[in-house]
Amino acid sequence: MSFLDKFKSVFKTAGEEDKLKQQSPLKETKAGSPGKTSLLASLLLKTPHISEKATQLSQEGKYVFKVVPKANKIQLKQAVEELYGVRVLSVNIINIKSKARRLGRIVGRVPAYKKAVVKLAPGQRLDILPQ
Repeated sequence: MSFLDKFKSVFKTAGEEDKLKQQSPLKETKAGSPGKTSLLASLLLKTPHISEKATQLSQEGKYVFKVVPKANKIQLKQAVEELYGVRVLSVNIINIKSKARRLGRIVGRVPAYKKAVVKLAPGQRLDILPQ
């Protein structure tokens, strides 16, 4: 018995492999269908990033989100289209590095995060920012 035989017994047939894929919570759904979103799309976008600059960008049809650090542009485009039912023209990603901060003699760090600036098609908008 070799070391790799343990892993072969996990998926005995291709049929079992397909059954496990069908039971996965990360099912793909039709883009733009409200109410039916995949778990992956809702996990990629953390929160809208609300700042003075983000509010100004929203008037131009660009919206800023804090996203998962491993997300890429293609995944983010699909997630926004799926969650909000809009057409995305482009996605720009910004990595914000962590910074050292002091409180007296205690030195700490502000956590790093990733932002995505999403540009929508003309005439489309999202109601995520407070007015």
